[in-house]
Amino acid sequence: MNLEEQTQENLNFMVEEIAKKLQVVNSSAIQPENFDLNQYDDIKDLYDMLDNKDKVSVSEMDAIISELGKLKK
Repeated sequence: MNLEEQTQENLNFMVEEIAKKLQVVNSSAIQPENFDLNQYDDIKDLYDMLDNKDKVSVSEMDAIISELGKLKK
């Protein structure tokens, strides 16, 4: 999978992986269909940041979830 390509499939994958990494209890809060390709670069930045971290602090988690909320349709 080449995440440099801005496709809906790649966007869905990244959103799902972000939700897994953040261990979101209410997965309906972060659904791929809530985001569109206009936010692809922002979602990719969040995905890349999380992909490079072994652990995420509570404050980082809150900030990421807040940012995702701003990016929703």
